[in-house]
Amino acid sequence: MARLKLVRFRAGRRVRWGALEGDTVRELLRSPFQGLEAGEATYAASEVRLLAPCAPSKVVCVGLNYRDHAAEGGHEVPEEPLLFLKPPTAVIGPGDAIVYPRMSNRVDHEAELGVVMGRRARNVTPGEAIDFVLGYVCVNDVTARDLQRRDGQWTRAKGFDTFCPVGPLIDTGVDPGNLGIECRVNGVLKQSSTTREMIFPVPALVSFISQVMTLLPGDLICTGTPGGIGPLQPGDEVEVAVEHLGSLRNRVVAAGTLSRQGPGAQHARGSEKTRARRGIVDGNWTR
Repeated sequence: MARLKLVRFRAGRRVRWGALEGDTVRELLRSPFQGLEAGEATYAASEVRLLAPCAPSKVVCVGLNYRDHAAEGGHEVPEEPLLFLKPPTAVIGPGDAIVYPRMSNRVDHEAELGVVMGRRARNVTPGEAIDFVLGYVCVNDVTARDLQRRDGQWTRAKGFDTFCPVGPLIDTGVDPGNLGIECRVNGVLKQSSTTREMIFPVPALVSFISQVMTLLPGDLICTGTPGGIGPLQPGDEVEVAVEHLGSLRNRVVAAGTLSRQGPGAQHARGSEKTRARRGIVDGNWTR
């Protein structure tokens, strides 16, 4: 399969799939889970609104998959992948707002590599796991850290609406084993690592998870965050960049802000919207 940079976008009233070609988006004839066939219609990338590039039935996350992150939290390195779930309602796209919930006093960023499944996978081996993957994407596993510590299990802390920004594109051809990964808050570098520091690499994760649950096309695996996690505040702009995958930017807003602004306020406007689109082609990469 040729390497593609896939986006999901809204043009007019329709949600469409496309392949990014420089500054142009070429519309696909159908969902990439039904076959990668390009059509004739094209759009300027600056004129479409990017959406989360997948709509998963489930978001499967991996905890403590980098040694430095385990150490900064005072945890032992796990002997097997530590799994938890985020609800699909947590997923938002580039430029969408992360809502700081009233229940929490400490919300953190967690930059991660995401794996988007392309085929139904059940009981696959590590050797065949990559054949079931569509591609890779930037993810921010936003976490209410105080609630995570208080509850012991992580559903509430990880599951708030807007706590899973994903985007801006799915790259179908990168090697997930050696990608730089960074997070910036208001332009200041907070996390910087590489996926080769993972304890359990992508093929092992896909295989392990598929032995627990059936992975469906479009499902998202969040592979864990490196060290350097830290707090966010309303008004912050947080940016996750993974090498070759562009840059995922989202602004943090206080709970209640969106409802007061009315319908459509979830999506970035003006210069914020422009920056969200621009992330598909000029991720702020330093490596």
